Amino acid sequence: MGKVSVAVIVSLWVISVSILVNRIVPEPYMDEIFHIPQAQQYCIGNFRSWDPMITTPPGLWGRVHPWFTPWGGPKGPALLNVASALVELVFWANGRKAMKRLYYLSLVHVASLFPSIFIVQAASSFSEVCTTAILRSVNGVLAVLCSIIVYEIITLLRPTLSERKATIFAVVLALYPLHWFFTFLYYTDVASLTAVLAMYLACLKKSYWCSAVLGALAVVIRQTNIVWMLFVACTGVINITLVHTRDNVEENNIYKAIRKTNRATSNDNVTSNSNLRRRKFSNALGTDKQSTPSASFFSANHSSGLLDEVEVILLALWHRKWELLVSFSPFLMVFVSFLAFVHWNGSVVLGAKEAHTVSPHFAQIMYFGLVSALAVAPLHCSIGHIVDLFQSFWKRRPISFFQVLIAVIAGFFSVHFYSIAHPYLIADNRHYPFYLWRKVINAHWSMKYLLVPLYVYSWFSVLSTLGKVQRKIWILAFFLATAAVLVPAPLIEFRYYTIPLYFMILHSHINDYQSWLLMGLIYLALNIFTMTIFLFRPFHWDQEPGIQRFIW
Repeated sequence: MGKVSVAVIVSLWVISVSILVNRIVPEPYMDEIFHIPQAQQYCIGNFRSWDPMITTPPGLWGRVHPWFTPWGGPKGPALLNVASALVELVFWANGRKAMKRLYYLSLVHVASLFPSIFIVQAASSFSEVCTTAILRSVNGVLAVLCSIIVYEIITLLRPTLSERKATIFAVVLALYPLHWFFTFLYYTDVASLTAVLAMYLACLKKSYWCSAVLGALAVVIRQTNIVWMLFVACTGVINITLVHTRDNVEENNIYKAIRKTNRATSNDNVTSNSNLRRRKFSNALGTDKQSTPSASFFSANHSSGLLDEVEVILLALWHRKWELLVSFSPFLMVFVSFLAFVHWNGSVVLGAKEAHTVSPHFAQIMYFGLVSALAVAPLHCSIGHIVDLFQSFWKRRPISFFQVLIAVIAGFFSVHFYSIAHPYLIADNRHYPFYLWRKVINAHWSMKYLLVPLYVYSWFSVLSTLGKVQRKIWILAFFLATAAVLVPAPLIEFRYYTIPLYFMILHSHINDYQSWLLMGLIYLALNIFTMTIFLFRPFHWDQEPGIQRFIW
């Protein structure tokens, strides 16, 4: 088993379900009515076309570069476009014309499927193959690639995990309902997640320039990914500074132990012991660069906290400022380019700006906490975990009681003053959040307040699980990144939760094999239910012709 097994397993359901979806729903649906016609306009060479209702840059469905000529054989042009696109993405300029110079995933994908079209340069033939089914297949390919990336990340974060378990974990994550469902439609979610995780994988491998290029690609697919690019850069800095400091401290501890041994043993024995310990030390560092805090230098001091980690990072940043500046300058270039774009555009979104204005929607954080706990329900909702959580609170009283009190007050404050009912939410009954809002959150005036304890428990459960294996500074960075993405969004969309949810699950280091199997079964049941409803339970609106379907 391994990444090949992951790719094969995911490909099996991607191919079979895609055939079923395209047979029953052959026409563009929901947001596809904007994305697919735009991609088809690019297919016929109309690069000046732009739908003002599209909010994201054309990262998923943009045009082919003028250099795309038949020389170099049928595969040469596609490889040329991919390579030049990656270079040009780093220097992403601002404005619509600059973004249209990017030659994006969909047309490269179509070109790889039908390379003979470009040998004769038949634009009309190219437009004929840009069908709804072919364009949807972009996300199918990306879903397989994403599962492989997830497997690689798991093996890097947890090098002691067996290949079999890593394969099962990657397959279960590929079944996550929001990610799984939009694999079969022409949405940006799968491409966005794939680009962000690929960026993170490159950063874990210390390929920072490559990571920044992939970060630029992620931003071109969805603008809010700039936050995740900054988060990935922060994790890179955290890993470099804290691991470097840990190495120095562990070396000093080893040398001190060797000097003590010198007083009690002969020189020969000391030499052999020293070499042995040095070998053990180097092996430990080589296999545990991404280790948990229990293996870090903070483990020697249980009282160390967030301020200690911040102090260590700041000192390391100062001593290695030039090295880190060179390593992470590509991220800075992309970030500055993004700020210039926002200044030029006057907003983060491109189209439909009036419907996507930045609003302080702090209740989103509450909703995400509950969704995250439910996504890993076999862990967070188990009796044993609940008992352990309350026992840990009791041991840390009264500080823990004060923390819970502050969290509950913040929760009530968020849902009372910063709970937004977006017009899209209350008017569109094709989405599941519509029914959750009407039947649960807004069922009674008191309901949103009664849910606050659940939100608070969910967040404490998530943070305590992360706290067992992650540094406090990492958890803070994750929380701030999640808040920066969700709080400004006035619309409740579970799709927005996918990327932070993946980061949370990947770094929770869930070891319970039974929990993973239960998660897989729950995800599978939800996927069967939602796809069955989508395909076989259509309905009609009196005020609008056409078939309507339920969607996440």
